[in-house]
Amino acid sequence: MTGFESVLVANRGEIARRIFHSCQALGLATVAVYSDPDANSLHAIEADCAVRLPGASASDTYLRAELIVQAALRSGAQAVHPGYGFLAENAEFAAAVIEAGLVWIGPPPKAIELMGNKVEAKRLMAAAGVPVLAELDPAAVGEADLPVIIKASAGGGGRGMRVVNTIGELAAQLDGARSEAELAFGDPTVFCEPYLARGRHLEVQVMADQNGTVWVLGERECSIQRRHQKVIEEAPSPLADRLPGLRERLAEAALAATRAVEYVGAGTVEFVADQDGGFYFLEMNTRLQVEHPVTECTTGLDLVRLQLQIAAGTKLVGRPPASTGHAIEARLYAEDPSRDWQPASGPLHRFEIGQQPARFSVPVGGGLRLDAAVTDGSMVGVHYDPMLAKLICAGTDRAAVARQLAAALAGSRIHGLITNRDLLVRVLRHPAFLAGELDTGFLERPGLTEPLANPAAERLSALAAALADAAANRAAAPVLAGLPSGWRNVASQPQRASYQGSSGRHDIDYRWQRAAVQLSGFDDVEVLAASPERVLLAIGGVRRAFAVARYRQLVCIDSALGPVSLTPVPRFTDPADAVAAGSLIAPMPGAVIRLGPPVGSLVAAGQPLLWIEAMKMEHPILAPAAGVLSQLPVGVGDQVAIGDVLAIVEPEPEPGPEPELKRAQ
Repeated sequence: MTGFESVLVANRGEIARRIFHSCQALGLATVAVYSDPDANSLHAIEADCAVRLPGASASDTYLRAELIVQAALRSGAQAVHPGYGFLAENAEFAAAVIEAGLVWIGPPPKAIELMGNKVEAKRLMAAAGVPVLAELDPAAVGEADLPVIIKASAGGGGRGMRVVNTIGELAAQLDGARSEAELAFGDPTVFCEPYLARGRHLEVQVMADQNGTVWVLGERECSIQRRHQKVIEEAPSPLADRLPGLRERLAEAALAATRAVEYVGAGTVEFVADQDGGFYFLEMNTRLQVEHPVTECTTGLDLVRLQLQIAAGTKLVGRPPASTGHAIEARLYAEDPSRDWQPASGPLHRFEIGQQPARFSVPVGGGLRLDAAVTDGSMVGVHYDPMLAKLICAGTDRAAVARQLAAALAGSRIHGLITNRDLLVRVLRHPAFLAGELDTGFLERPGLTEPLANPAAERLSALAAALADAAANRAAAPVLAGLPSGWRNVASQPQRASYQGSSGRHDIDYRWQRAAVQLSGFDDVEVLAASPERVLLAIGGVRRAFAVARYRQLVCIDSALGPVSLTPVPRFTDPADAVAAGSLIAPMPGAVIRLGPPVGSLVAAGQPLLWIEAMKMEHPILAPAAGVLSQLPVGVGDQVAIGDVLAIVEPEPEPGPEPELKRAQ
């Protein structure tokens, strides 16, 4: 390959590792940049060399164009790939890379600029004959325009987006959208357009060389979204499969959009569609997409390799390969869907995906592919997006692909962090999803985001945890290790282990005997074997295995009944650990960016009291109950940790008679 021999990736995590994979296949040297929290991350370790970006926040590190250009020059890199997010769609950054004498692996700065302003992009697309939705001035939105969606002019990825259903909420939603857009993109400009409440999100992958040849590489459907961010993506679209002619019309519109801006490299033209096949331009992402693997799995192409080759001057020859089969991608996030997608941070003790997926490459003959940012022992921080990995499945049949992907997720061992894994499995197995009945409000269906409630399975997992703990204690005993824990020559009280789970507290009573384990409260359950890491139970005559892993203040149990995480309950508690009644505890580490009502205010249950910024998103902290906001010990700019007291809400005093005056003596 000519043109350059080394590539700096101006990004982090999964996408940096993905780009390194293609670079290495082409014999190109790789350069990473990393922030202080990412010093020991996989992308920083795996590159041929890495350059530190001092600081922690994105604004101090991955969004500093001048630091990244300096890093490329210092390291000897000859080209820069932006990945996605951060500066990937920043025309000034692209121009700075080119001005420094480096090769920019992306579209021309002019194309980025034209598509980067969403308002101007819509006008340009309308002139090119691409269907668009009407643009609405936020200051002029009226009742007749509702519902509308607010969007950030300078970016995408769901940040800065708000749906407005009533005029009364418009002002607050505009403020929130502008604040989040400023945090994510450094530009608070927003605009409005009509909102299709049950629309479908379709997009077309394009690839263009420097000589004007454009390949249209099929469409993807990305309708399964939370907070206007994609969660599950697939190629091809079930809607395009159902409606004759839609695929061809989407391809024609994407081709017109690409040629209108003289595009070069990989890009995606995004549309919102109704259920009858009418579609409208949303935006053009002038970069590689998160969901590009599903297109790779249905075309056999390596899109990153093509990006690198086109940047080096290679021409696209012939016709693009036809799409075959089906591929579905699920994004695994460290977040809790049942708590308004609250992000999680901390150690990821184990990350084990079953069925041996291919890594960053198309699985030969179909199967699983894993593009991951993490491994066992990774630390997930609060400064960046909470996506841990993408698991992709490819095959010939959509329903079979969905089943295999769901089974792989359900059978994975993911310990230490709450994730959206259960939600992904539910969606992939949902009858409406399997029927292709999708829309951007899919996750609003009842039950999808609620915690899994299976108290019986959790109690059996707690039993397995207790037996495994006992076996571990027995194996670690300095003397008499061969005797069962708690064994006596005469009858004694049973041993007890207690755990807290999502369905409540589980007190497990058991007694080890010479030939068996006597259980209390478990009918028709027999202990067949128990080791520190594996317990085998016969439950109603059905043998089930439980894999048990213990960490500090956490026990994780995996079985066919589902994954369970338990917290051991200590026999004695420290009174100093208690907090005042009515305390609102920080659910995540982050920075306080806004305050709501002042101390002394009457607040309603669910009312926002303050906002925390974590993982590039705003998160409102809500009053747990109605009452009086009596204390607010934090202020704007304060950094908070999990468990910090953010506010105290006390019950409103009961009205009563005026107090009697004390009689003088």
